[in-house]
Amino acid sequence: MNKTFAIALMPLAAVALSACTTGAGGSDYDKMHADVVATSFQAKGIVTLDNLKQDEANRLCSAADVAGQPLDEKTAKAIEATEIKTIKWPADGKFLGDWKVGEKIAQSGRGLTWSDKADTVNGGNCYNCHQITKEEISFGNLGPSLYNYGKNRGVTDPNSPQAKAVVEYTWGKLWNSRAFNACSQMPRAGHKGILSEQNVKDVMALLLDPQSPVNR
Repeated sequence: MNKTFAIALMPLAAVALSACTTGAGGSDYDKMHADVVATSFQAKGIVTLDNLKQDEANRLCSAADVAGQPLDEKTAKAIEATEIKTIKWPADGKFLGDWKVGEKIAQSGRGLTWSDKADTVNGGNCYNCHQITKEEISFGNLGPSLYNYGKNRGVTDPNSPQAKAVVEYTWGKLWNSRAFNACSQMPRAGHKGILSEQNVKDVMALLLDPQSPVNR
């Protein structure tokens, strides 16, 4: 764990311990937590305190995680129904960009940190959770392997009518993963502005173009 990040978490741990030992009620704990967060973090560079604000989906999923219980089906479906409405489809109707650019985006973990400039091209950091190509020897396994993603789904021509369902699902998943899984841990790359529409097109090409190293 990053040392600076670990130090930043220490006040939160102290509050949690205090709540456990003093029997503080839920509302008291929430207030203490909010107070610690408000005093422990500062805006710096391009990072603002707005990043600490949770939307409703985050709030509900975080509460379920803390309770150690999955969301009930009704709430999960309601989140998915709300999130799917946020998917922005490509303005020109074209889903695929350049897989070579997409590979660079997938392999990059840069962007959106206080030390980055506002015009820094954000990476997708995809390798942190997924295997992407056969050549990779270091990758995370929080998400499934993406190697042979298009090939395994029978996508030999991403522009064909037969590939339409796979292409649209993949776009939606990249744009806002919670449209398909209410508490998905995958970043809502398009919806949250992590990746631009063109960035998403390029990552789409990486996943679905038969010439991409993902499908070879």
